Amino acid sequence: MNRTAASLRTGTRAGSGRGGHGWQLILADLALILFLLTLSALPAAEAETGRQLAARAVQEKAAREATRPAAEIAAAQALFRPVAEGPSLGAWLEAQAPDPRATLTIFAVHRPGGEAEAWANAETLAAEARAAGARVRTIITAGAEAQIYASLAYDAEVDGPGGA
Repeated sequence: MNRTAASLRTGTRAGSGRGGHGWQLILADLALILFLLTLSALPAAEAETGRQLAARAVQEKAAREATRPAAEIAAAQALFRPVAEGPSLGAWLEAQAPDPRATLTIFAVHRPGGEAEAWANAETLAAEARAAGARVRTIITAGAEAQIYASLAYDAEVDGPGGA
């Protein structure tokens, strides 16, 4: 028998007096077995403690939030900005073509510390729009410059607070 055939049978390399990689393969197999045993024990640990693992809880929360309808804001069909000597929001809405599918979104942007004033201005416009028969949604956000305006658009219907 030649030296190569003997080395294949014994697991050694030709010209090498050392053994092959047998111990490394055994160690890799044992690590894989330990991993699989640990993985298979996780559902039993959840059932025993009655608690969910953090990763599963995060996945379930993300799934719940994904099913929650998001507010969809369409491109404005008409835009209202209050200006001195300009029409009121009610008068402006009367000049628009009436459409029950349209939603009026009031955007109030405030500087830091101006939240209360932005809310009061937005509520004044919202009350005027509701009196004119419009469905109203209000969005208040922080920004570099205080401003308020209203957008009339055909948004997707979103049930919840803010709709009239």
